[in-house]
Amino acid sequence: MTSTPATAERRRDADRTRAEILDVAQREFARYGYAGARVDEIAARMRTTKRMIYYYFGSKERLYIAVLEKAYAEVRAVERTVDVEHLAPVEAIRTLAELTFDHHDAHRDFIKLVAIENIHQAEHIRKSEALAGLGAPVLDLITRILETGRASGDFVTEADAIDVHMMISAFCFFRVANQHTFGALFGRDMTAPEHRDRLRQMVGEMTVGYLCGSGARP
Repeated sequence: MTSTPATAERRRDADRTRAEILDVAQREFARYGYAGARVDEIAARMRTTKRMIYYYFGSKERLYIAVLEKAYAEVRAVERTVDVEHLAPVEAIRTLAELTFDHHDAHRDFIKLVAIENIHQAEHIRKSEALAGLGAPVLDLITRILETGRASGDFVTEADAIDVHMMISAFCFFRVANQHTFGALFGRDMTAPEHRDRLRQMVGEMTVGYLCGSGARP
């Protein structure tokens, strides 16, 4: 059956409302955690009702899971922009590392959400069918880059895709997640603008240097 213009418009309105709820909920969960966030407060910020939010998402837990799905999907979308077909393997892995840095720097609520979900031992992520397979694309991407790099002789270190993904993510995540404790202990704000370019280059060179068996830029 063909949708009428009125039906199509209602669907667009529903999609917009759902997206707006997710944006507000993401900020609320990132600030207060799963336990501390209140659906009533999300509704108040939306100038809507708790009942309306439950109409779209069913429960607080399902809303939180939808927020996680959105946040992780955005990361995977960034990773898909790496052009492995036309970039040499060294440049491809460096680009992936730098894009990950950029995303984590620009989406700090994502870092908070991941930290919160780790406190809950990934309890909510495990309940999401969408998130269950969301790690596969980036591992496939890194695997392709590694295979090409080994075939060309650029990469000499034995490491699988999970190893490399962990190394890149650890650097980018730590810089944002631990900025306050690190700053208090060592007197440096790792997220300050004057450090950004150097640290962005560092994660790329660190990854390339490890895979190539040296710290030098090929």
